[in-house]
Amino acid sequence: MRHRPDRTVFRTQVRLRTFVLVACLLIPWLARTATAQTDTPPAPSAISVRITSPLGRTGTPVRVRIVAQIHQANGAKLQSARFFVDGTLLGEVIGGPPYSVEWADENPFARREIVVQAQDEEGNTGEDKVILQPFEIVENTQVTAVLVEAAVYNKKKRFVTGLDESSFNLREDDVPQKLDIVAQEAIPATFALLVDASQSMSRRFDFVREAAGRVVSYLRSRDQVLVAPFSNTVGTVTGPTNDRDTVREAISAIAAKGGTAIHDCLIEVAARLTGVPGRRAVILVTDGYDENSKASAEEAVEALKKAEVTTYIVAVAGVAGISLKGERTLHAIAAATGGAAFFPRREEDLVEVYDTLTVDAQNRYLITYTPSNQRLDGKWRRISLATKAEGQVVQSRDGYFAPKPPPIRPSLEFTVMDLKSRYLEVTRDDLVVLEDGVEQAIETFQEAVEPVSIVLALDASGSMKKVAQTVMDAARAFVLALRPADSLTVLIFEDKAVLAHAPATNREWSLEAIAQYKADGGTALYDALYDSLQQLKGVKGRSAIVVLTDGRDEDRPSKGPGSVHSYEDVLRVLRETGVTTFTVGLGTKIDAPLLQELARMSGGQAYFPTDVSQLSEQYSRVLENLSRRYILGYTSTNSARDGSWRKVEIRSRREGVLVAAKSGYFAPDR
Repeated sequence: MRHRPDRTVFRTQVRLRTFVLVACLLIPWLARTATAQTDTPPAPSAISVRITSPLGRTGTPVRVRIVAQIHQANGAKLQSARFFVDGTLLGEVIGGPPYSVEWADENPFARREIVVQAQDEEGNTGEDKVILQPFEIVENTQVTAVLVEAAVYNKKKRFVTGLDESSFNLREDDVPQKLDIVAQEAIPATFALLVDASQSMSRRFDFVREAAGRVVSYLRSRDQVLVAPFSNTVGTVTGPTNDRDTVREAISAIAAKGGTAIHDCLIEVAARLTGVPGRRAVILVTDGYDENSKASAEEAVEALKKAEVTTYIVAVAGVAGISLKGERTLHAIAAATGGAAFFPRREEDLVEVYDTLTVDAQNRYLITYTPSNQRLDGKWRRISLATKAEGQVVQSRDGYFAPKPPPIRPSLEFTVMDLKSRYLEVTRDDLVVLEDGVEQAIETFQEAVEPVSIVLALDASGSMKKVAQTVMDAARAFVLALRPADSLTVLIFEDKAVLAHAPATNREWSLEAIAQYKADGGTALYDALYDSLQQLKGVKGRSAIVVLTDGRDEDRPSKGPGSVHSYEDVLRVLRETGVTTFTVGLGTKIDAPLLQELARMSGGQAYFPTDVSQLSEQYSRVLENLSRRYILGYTSTNSARDGSWRKVEIRSRREGVLVAAKSGYFAPDR
């Protein structure tokens, strides 16, 4: 999945490289974070209301604090602050600050409107509104370019400036890569301040609040902060916000209680930062003792790497409170994600630590390259980055996960009947889908009501002369019974298959084509089926073939095949297209097993009227079948894009129920 439209790199002239990179990074970020939308500038008021959190979304359901900064110009006492989400009252704050309520953002993919209204004792009112736009996910289908953020230090541990493409060597899985752009640019950043709120932190918490608050002084206007207290789990989050007072208040509100689950909470925060545009960094403040995590440190590192989150760790207890193993673990987590770990010996050292890590987080080289390995395999690609100057140290992430192949999402159309061929109503819970014997999770389910593209193929061989008029009458009735939006193509076949007219909703074309029907010649049945399928190949949406024949595939003297194409050709294209096929076999010279197989494979039906007078009835059954169908979709558990045939079976959980659907599909091969 590609969650970062800001990562796309456009090739341009060298003199424009830096400009293009900054534009690609900033424009999507500004579009995504400009979520505080007010229809018109608020009129001057005795009460000023400004919502400062949240100002954006993360891609997972999360419990957040809605925070408003409220100021009164006339000194009157605030009576209440009321918080609304989509017009529903969420909560009310009476009296003084902080003005905040908790809210569960259970669906980050839906638009939400947050309104805060304030009123003082003199009746003055103020209001602010924020629109939270849906969090967007875009699938990535190629390894277009990779962005590596790097800090470079000299022997005196000072940031090195002035480097360009010629200053670096970058290798991916030991293969040298050509750099596209190297720029020393400040880009928007989202900091998740993950503060250990466990009971073991209680005795040093006042100083932690004071020191952590220093991060706020480094915020630029485009940066945002999430304040996330944690113990056994991540608590109620404040942000994302760029309001300094809101961040300070959120830090001050943290209370120490519960145990510590560092690894679990790092994984949870990584999920919340996934797809957030710009740089992403976690600043973990902890005493370093993990006693409750279910996940391992390795699993936490993998989650942080997948989310491309740089991790900075401040262990406030010093080495006295952290085992040697624990210190090594924290160092490893930070280093693997391109960050750093700090272990101040005294609480007074925290001030310098925060100054150092915040400057480090905001001063980075942006290095992009287009990997020579463009395979979409989802594998970890190891990156090694170094400068050509002796004694310089490069701090960057050590790799990235290549995009996975796009998921394979089959869609199947089907009917459900009882043993007496009566249509039944079902729900998703009534069905089981098996792909190559493996049960699949049904994700979408609905009635099939969309228009259908249909090919009506009529046998005009010599044996049809005696029933030609009845065939024409039944075909006319079929045409006139179609829904206005359904597209129809008429194909007539005898010695060869002839397309009478192109796909159209103009029924006059079809009626004119039927009026030209004349029975004479052989039976090019396979060519008729092949050409009908080709006509529907690539058509989006629902599609079906209705073929009428009274014989086998044969030439005029019945001494050889009537078609250029073989039955195997027909089966191959039928599998490729998945077109629902309805076969109508008239008389005693038909190949009934063949017609039944075509219908079964495609999820259609085969009809065998005993008399030509029953043709209209059979066509009516076709139309009823098309109107009583369902469509379900799922993401295949087999993500291999190998072009192989996947056998699919839909079953009912109820006894005596028959499900007719196409028998499978070909997986994409790229």
